[in-house]
Amino acid sequence: MFPSLAWFSEVVSQPFKRSQYGLFHGKMKQYGNNVPFSKHKTRRTWLPNVQSKRITSETLGRELKLKVTTRALRTIKKHGGLDQYLEQTSGKTLGHEGMRLRLMVRDKKQEKRGVREVPSIQAKSELDIADALKVREQAGKALGLEGPATAQQTIKYLKSVNSII
Repeated sequence: MFPSLAWFSEVVSQPFKRSQYGLFHGKMKQYGNNVPFSKHKTRRTWLPNVQSKRITSETLGRELKLKVTTRALRTIKKHGGLDQYLEQTSGKTLGHEGMRLRLMVRDKKQEKRGVREVPSIQAKSELDIADALKVREQAGKALGLEGPATAQQTIKYLKSVNSII
């Protein structure tokens, strides 16, 4: 899910590392100039409006103390809570902490539903061929077949295991 450090350091510059430790909703440090009457420009920076808040996660069943921007707070409120915000927001906007929380919430939901491990069916909306073959083989084993199950048998198996489809 997360890129390797070597690739990540070459592709993405990180001028604002603090944003990795909270929900900043894509907000970064901004740069500009102070321009007085004399037109002598001096560099300055603007930091995002970061607040430390306790936000309740219904899935995790506890409050999380997070650093969030006011924009992220408004978006969380718009989505109807932290769990829905984490599910519906893109990974680029969430950042490292948001992705960590998204995985925690996803794991807890699967644990509550009693979902058994099916290869990458929850991670992607569409399966590629290798993953589909793995799922068919797993369905075949579960149904007591010698080889992989047919498409109809696999769909029936997935519906019975964790009602994904």
